Amino acid sequence: MANEINTIHVEGMSCSHCENAVKKALGALNGVVGVIVSLPDKTVTVEYDSTKVSLDTITDTIEGQGYDVK
Repeated sequence: MANEINTIHVEGMSCSHCENAVKKALGALNGVVGVIVSLPDKTVTVEYDSTKVSLDTITDTIEGQGYDVK
């Protein structure tokens, strides 16, 4: 099965520390293939294997870092 790519709107990210925290947390999830954070657009684009990790788990992980998923 092909990987899925979703772009998530995230409030509260403002600096490279925020970007790195989100990338590190999502990168630790089994099934996440790639993470691109855009601070100006307030988005996180995630490529993942949906048979290994759910979008809910991904959004919960972002929120667990202290950011608001919209």
